[in-house]
Amino acid sequence: MNTIYMDNNATTQVDPAVYDEMKPFFTELYGNPSSMHRFGGQVGAHLKQARERVAALINCEPDEIIFTSCGSESDNTAIRSALNALPGKRHIITTRVEHPAILSLCKFLEKKEGYDVTYLGTDEHGRLDLEELKKSIRKDTAIISIMWANNETGNIYPIEEIARIAKDNDVIFHTDAVQAVGKVPIDLEKTPIDMLSLSGHKLHAPKGVGALFVRKRLPFRPFLIGGHQERSRRAGTENTTGIIALGKACQLALDHMEEENTLVKTLRDKLETGLLERVPDSILNGDKDNRLPNTSNISFGYVEGEAILLMMDQLNICASSGSACTSGSLEPSHVLRAMGVPFTFAHGSIRFSLSRFNTEQEVDFIVKNLPGIIDNLRKLSPFSAEKQGLTCAKSSE
Repeated sequence: MNTIYMDNNATTQVDPAVYDEMKPFFTELYGNPSSMHRFGGQVGAHLKQARERVAALINCEPDEIIFTSCGSESDNTAIRSALNALPGKRHIITTRVEHPAILSLCKFLEKKEGYDVTYLGTDEHGRLDLEELKKSIRKDTAIISIMWANNETGNIYPIEEIARIAKDNDVIFHTDAVQAVGKVPIDLEKTPIDMLSLSGHKLHAPKGVGALFVRKRLPFRPFLIGGHQERSRRAGTENTTGIIALGKACQLALDHMEEENTLVKTLRDKLETGLLERVPDSILNGDKDNRLPNTSNISFGYVEGEAILLMMDQLNICASSGSACTSGSLEPSHVLRAMGVPFTFAHGSIRFSLSRFNTEQEVDFIVKNLPGIIDNLRKLSPFSAEKQGLTCAKSSE
């Protein structure tokens, strides 16, 4: 049985064209781009092309791109840079629904280094209140960091408006755009974002490579100190194969942008409509109208998400749970908690995240088989609606 992979917000398969692009740099063109000889210099030329391709996807200047190892490094670099460049400012603004790369760092900075952090809340659909953001800005605010799109619900936040609020208040603005890059159009020439993080393995490049956009003339302090690489902004010999792969993936993402927002979205909508119609007590989490075209987060009431995943795995269906139980915690997702999703639904949350490699046949298979899985699990669940005397109207909101 073929694997049905719908966990693309966790990681994506490497596009065959990306793989072909990077292969020669393992075996034939293995020189160090910092070397003086031509053998290394030709690798440097390919890095230049990769930088141009990444810049083209988000419409910025190539020399505004710093290559990193991943989105988490890019996020840490951005926040640390702002704080180090503005030592007199001790306040950070972020949200309660950020990726752990942001939240864990902010909590560390609070506890270990004495910074003050404001965590913005959301409504039941995961939407932010920009008035709360405006009121939270202080004279000592060093940076605002708000993700472009949420990795669990797919919610797209009003980044253009947030960026202008930050600019009007002379505050550095960073966005974790790891889930958004390659899925929705991004134009940094028109949007006054100061720093933006992206990651290769979210857009069909390999793991271990990412990038950070840093706008020209922004005060910047490097996170890794050492050699002169990346114009002395990120030390360490370049991951040439990964960077070249990322460049190709960005080129392909630009070519497939329309497909991402039409065909992938159509498959996503068919999947969630079929499940919401066939499974009682199921709800769609997030902002239905403002989200990524590939992401659907559905809560199935009165069952455990981990049990659903295990049963789906028996059918070779890959998705992810909105609960953090698989990482050793019994708590449901911090994102769903922030949205106020009821406990008996938050624990039964499943995220389906599609890509251009998914098919209609795969969607049909899930819609056919998952309702039976949910029904069987509810018969065994101590949280079942019948046993608890609880009901919840089926909803797509």
